[in-house]
Amino acid sequence: MLNSIKMVDLHGQYLKIKEEIDQAISEVINSTSFINGKPVESFGLELANYLNVKYVVPCANGTDALQIAYQSLGLKPGDEVLMPAFNYVASAEAAALIGLKPVFVDVWEDSFNLNENLIEGKITAATKAIVVVHLFGQSANMEPILEIAHRLGLKIIEDNAQSLGAEYTFSNGAKQKTGTMGDINIHSFFPTKNLGCFGDGGAISTNDKDLAQKAAMISRHGQGEKYAYEMIGCNSRLDTLQAAILRIKLKNLDGYLQSRKEAAKYYHQLLEGSLTTSRPIEKGYSNHTFNQYVIKLTDRDKIKELLKNEGVPSMIYYPSPLHLQKAYAYLGYKSGDFRVAESLCQEVLALPMHTELLQDEQEYVINSLIKSINSL
Repeated sequence: MLNSIKMVDLHGQYLKIKEEIDQAISEVINSTSFINGKPVESFGLELANYLNVKYVVPCANGTDALQIAYQSLGLKPGDEVLMPAFNYVASAEAAALIGLKPVFVDVWEDSFNLNENLIEGKITAATKAIVVVHLFGQSANMEPILEIAHRLGLKIIEDNAQSLGAEYTFSNGAKQKTGTMGDINIHSFFPTKNLGCFGDGGAISTNDKDLAQKAAMISRHGQGEKYAYEMIGCNSRLDTLQAAILRIKLKNLDGYLQSRKEAAKYYHQLLEGSLTTSRPIEKGYSNHTFNQYVIKLTDRDKIKELLKNEGVPSMIYYPSPLHLQKAYAYLGYKSGDFRVAESLCQEVLALPMHTELLQDEQEYVINSLIKSINSL
């Protein structure tokens, strides 16, 4: 057994840029500008440039970014927001906290992303927005979703927490990065993301000046001029230390994405010909940044335990769909309402994936996986 295969190797990634990171941290400490220091503004401008979007508003985390996005759009209690049933809880949680009604939509079995063909069947007079989550590192099919939204007067929020750097290709050949196509979009810099800081961090991106101004105001207590509160807001700031770290890592992001792509390609090769294991699907309209490398298995839970016994870590994203979570029982959904999401929650398994993954580690992971499958 190889020593200590990691699900994510943040320490190894840090060591490669240690000198730059340590210097950036030291500069912030020496400046004592821990809140709203210059690196925060600089990072926002640099991320906007990377995304080719007009405005970026840094904030404390991706969940805050969602709430701020909802508020910036002027959504009111009782308004309905469509979102995928197979997803992390943040999009539903942030909506529910401000009185919005999450309305779930099933997903595609192969890409795990929102099934655009099911959207119109969920729209009512109360529907005001669609949260499009780009899951595991790949874009949802944005062109038809944008068409529906424009035709019906709905707002689009892209949840780009897991897919920073992914690129969508429209039918006319035009390309656009995820997190730039919606009315307002959110990003997370949780340490395990494609671009991760050393704690919590998030951002909002938009091409709408008015929405950017509202988001910035909401993130600082609804404050325009100091002590002049124009709207109900919250306290959601990106720490200067985290911004300084993110500035260094943003310069390395394309390299990180290339490392993930190469690791995924080798996993694909190792799994070639497997009849019992699905490989992640790369859709023709999007590249894949492989924030996660997610396969589907029968007997998933047994195999996960067998892998653990072999020293191979793995994770289940996600063990239960949102509509069956206790916190959202008040919405009235039941088992069977979203069959694809429910099925995926019984089958998906994420294998180790990170920028420092070695081929001999991947070989051990897949050999252990095949051994575990064959033992059942």
